[in-house]
Amino acid sequence: MDQVAETVWNTLNPTLQQFIRRRVPDVPTADDLLQEVYLKVHTQVAALRDPARMESWVYQIARNVINDYYRAEKPQTEISDLIPIPEADDDADREEIVARLSQSVMHMIELLPEDYREAILLTEYHGLTQQHMAERLGISLPAAKSRVQRGKKMLRELLLACCHFQFDRQGKVIDYYPRCQCCADAAC
Repeated sequence: MDQVAETVWNTLNPTLQQFIRRRVPDVPTADDLLQEVYLKVHTQVAALRDPARMESWVYQIARNVINDYYRAEKPQTEISDLIPIPEADDDADREEIVARLSQSVMHMIELLPEDYREAILLTEYHGLTQQHMAERLGISLPAAKSRVQRGKKMLRELLLACCHFQFDRQGKVIDYYPRCQCCADAAC
């Protein structure tokens, strides 16, 4: 074990372990992430320019490892998950609301600028990852992520401007009605 890794182990192990355990759901996951932090410290020790900043450098590695863990655990969501499906007592009512809302969402997607519409359709409807979308469109990964994020934001703003949503206490849509005629073709 090199000197930096040994120093980290001897001086930071208890607090670093506690830092990670407070941010993840269980102890085995925290222990795995702690080992990943040590592996990164060991393999990236050449990146440490100022040994006096070792502690903040190690904690930044730990934050990045935790963020990577949560990014990997994030489930793929479909566009319909942007607005929770209402819980209706009557299945027929629920199906009708979902059908109308789906038509409205598709209509609103068609109103988005071409770049954002394409990003939403490729990632949410065709199931491409943002990396694959970037490769397919010949753009950088950050540009692809930005397009998807901005497209979703624009879509949400369009829906909220067009329709009034009623939510239950859990934040699920229980009903909605149009405020204007912008999505009348889609039976909003």
